[in-house]
Amino acid sequence: MELDDDIDSAELERLAARLEKSGRYRVLRKLQPRRTLIEPDGSRTRQGLFVDVETTGLDPQSDEIIELAMVPFTYGLDGRIFAVGEVFRALREPSKPIPPEVTAITGITNEMVAGQAIDPAEVTRCAAPAAIVVAHNAAFDRRFLERFCETFNTKPWACSMTEVDWASEGFEGVKLPYLATGAGFFYDKHRAEQDCLAAIELLSRPLPRSGQLAFAKLLEHARRPTWRIWAVNSPFDLKEILKARGYRWNGEGTASPKAWYIDVADADREAELNFLQAEIYRGEIHLPVRRIEAHDRFSDRI
Repeated sequence: MELDDDIDSAELERLAARLEKSGRYRVLRKLQPRRTLIEPDGSRTRQGLFVDVETTGLDPQSDEIIELAMVPFTYGLDGRIFAVGEVFRALREPSKPIPPEVTAITGITNEMVAGQAIDPAEVTRCAAPAAIVVAHNAAFDRRFLERFCETFNTKPWACSMTEVDWASEGFEGVKLPYLATGAGFFYDKHRAEQDCLAAIELLSRPLPRSGQLAFAKLLEHARRPTWRIWAVNSPFDLKEILKARGYRWNGEGTASPKAWYIDVADADREAELNFLQAEIYRGEIHLPVRRIEAHDRFSDRI
């Protein structure tokens, strides 16, 4: 069948359904951002803010933001996302040229950002109403944004990449384009605005195995306290055991100890300390331990 340029959406959807019904095809729909996801029903709501930054590199101490997108959304305490607000998007000229590899990924050129700036006061006005800030890799975005605008120091944060158990729902990866594909849609990736809109759409949907809303699971996880345990002065020759268990290295540039560390659930704290005592230190230990909640999770301040 030959497709005309003016073929309507309903006919395209019928064609897609026919292909899928055959069992030989899977059709991805292009993301069509929606302002209203669920009609208001009188439920108590709050405002969330999804954020994404494009940067000149991975180090928040030496690299810089070149694009920022913030998308407010209205959600219920049960995790339903009702509506998406006006997008804030701005480019920023860094102090040094954008590396070619960054341009290759993002499409952002030095010419595009020339003379552009992001007003921290405007960012503050946009972020102020948010009850929670969400990013898809909050450990990255939060460290850049806290250095750029103090408002982000005061907000609870959540991470759509790490605080939803995508693997248990049948997804084999956690990168946003991959999750979108698994959910049946695609979008123009690696631009901050499109990443935000894609993530909100993903979070608004039920998860394929549990049937729970993805954003409800995210809120549930973000509300739980965790504990950070620093394995200070751990034996060097046992570092591979720590790495295999999920410990990460904290080096220079933060106020925290220069040591291997792990974040564990409240219920797992004592078991983890017992493991360290028996398998790593082989004796009595008194290690730095800190309770972490959404207000400080993913921040360099811990």
